[in-house]
Amino acid sequence: MSCGILFVILSNVFSIYPARVVRYAVDLVIETATIAHAFNGFALNSEFLEIFSTALIICGIILLSMALMKGVFMFLMRQTLIVMSRLIEYDLKNDIYEQYQRLSLSFYKINSTGDLMNRISEDVNRTRMYIGPAIMYTTNLVATIIIVLYCMFSVNVELTFYALLPLPAMSVIIYWVSQKINRQSERAQAMLSAISSNVQQAFSGIRIIKAYNRESAYINHFANESETYKKESMRLAYINSLFFPVMMVLIGLSTILTIFIGGRQVISGEITQGNIAEFIVYINMLTWPFASIGWVSSIVQRAAASQQRINEFLLTKPEITNQSNSNDPIQGKIEFKNVSFVYPESGIKALDQVSFSIEPGQTLAILGRTGSGKSTIASLLLRLFDTNEGEVLLDNRPIKAVNLDALRRQSGYVPQEVFLFSDTIANNIAFGLKEKSRFDLIEQAAKDADVFDNIISFPKGFETVVGERGITLSGGQKQRLSIARAIIRNPQILLFDDCLSAVDTQTEENILANLKRLMKGKTCVIISHRVSSVKDADKIIVLNQGKIVEEGNHQSLLESKGNYYELYLKQIREEGPQSS
Repeated sequence: MSCGILFVILSNVFSIYPARVVRYAVDLVIETATIAHAFNGFALNSEFLEIFSTALIICGIILLSMALMKGVFMFLMRQTLIVMSRLIEYDLKNDIYEQYQRLSLSFYKINSTGDLMNRISEDVNRTRMYIGPAIMYTTNLVATIIIVLYCMFSVNVELTFYALLPLPAMSVIIYWVSQKINRQSERAQAMLSAISSNVQQAFSGIRIIKAYNRESAYINHFANESETYKKESMRLAYINSLFFPVMMVLIGLSTILTIFIGGRQVISGEITQGNIAEFIVYINMLTWPFASIGWVSSIVQRAAASQQRINEFLLTKPEITNQSNSNDPIQGKIEFKNVSFVYPESGIKALDQVSFSIEPGQTLAILGRTGSGKSTIASLLLRLFDTNEGEVLLDNRPIKAVNLDALRRQSGYVPQEVFLFSDTIANNIAFGLKEKSRFDLIEQAAKDADVFDNIISFPKGFETVVGERGITLSGGQKQRLSIARAIIRNPQILLFDDCLSAVDTQTEENILANLKRLMKGKTCVIISHRVSSVKDADKIIVLNQGKIVEEGNHQSLLESKGNYYELYLKQIREEGPQSS
């Protein structure tokens, strides 16, 4: 930073001296013309003109040298301050992204994706503009004003006063115009963000739009939003068009005053014609620093607001933290003791005094209606949330005392809402692997998830790009790819959250048969609404409104003739006609 400020000052020093050289050159030309006229016809006149030409050449060389030195120090100034701001931007973006990764799942339920993206892009860029250009131009402003004013006052105080008279007004007007530009830019940017969000949503939901024949409605909606954005952009262009004319008028006024007042002083003998040329150079040097006052003030204000928004995230403490560095292998014993959980963003009580336990290598099945708390159990097992009451034990230890990285590394999770990255099928399956080149593991996982035949039927096979959120695949294919992604790591704990809802009965049986082989010696939790998916589990619990209403194995629950029995009969009746 100190080097950058030094380069700014040196750059201004080499900007000042050319004005004095111009003054000397102008005075030299005028005086030489007078003397040459007096010696016209004498032999001495040619020698005098030769000396005059040499002096002008020397002045030109000095001006070029000064310009070269100014350019060198300006380059060093920008390389120091602007590059520093880019490096800070780089570090800040990395810090924000790392913080995003650390924050808990509840954070993402409260904050929108667009806002998160805006803070890591637009807000960081505004902060960079303050750290780099704003500091550079502010330092340049102060250095230029001090040096130039000293030089101007040392020549003539009255002429300096008149020459500077329009410049403060220019700063005020430019500040006012900059404020209007910023406000209009914000409105235009907000409209552009809205258009981008709607377009992204339309592309993601293109199947639904076409299925409901809503293309025309979306086209009209997009056209209306584009029209609004066009109007906001035209207003911004109109305000921008005022900027340079106002600046040029005020600069011209300052130049006119300098020539008028300076001309009178030349006539009275107070200054020379070269001083007028010198002052015009000084005025041009002061124009941009004064004009930048409003622009820099706007940058500082916007940067302060953006940095405050960034700090809100950077200072947010993750609710879920890793409290252990132990790397002990996980055996897989799971126990819930009077667990209750309320979602903080909605206040909905998902679990109410839930208690159960399973031994390592056993399979637990969870059934229940939508909203009964099934998925919440999976989230608590992965420590995506922490309980409000009671505790979750893993291998007889509170789950909070288990190394969080080890827990998730040794767990395979298939969520209810499948998410696939816009990447190849192979990379999606190998997402959790450190060695993504192990094609044999990828291929075997695809076979175990009963999706191998589908993959090889694609023209590019495993190198097929699935598109955003896997839009090019069917629901069943996406679920099976998600299963392959979970089992490829050979985890000790497997969590299947209603991951077979989009596959047919035959495919379900094939997958379950493969999973039985893979689940040997592993703890498995299967969340489903199908009895056929859970009937072979060691223990089955039925949830209703966050409470366990039934618990046992398949046979004992059928004999009790409760909720499980009714669900079993209902599904048998539904599947009867299909199997006949």
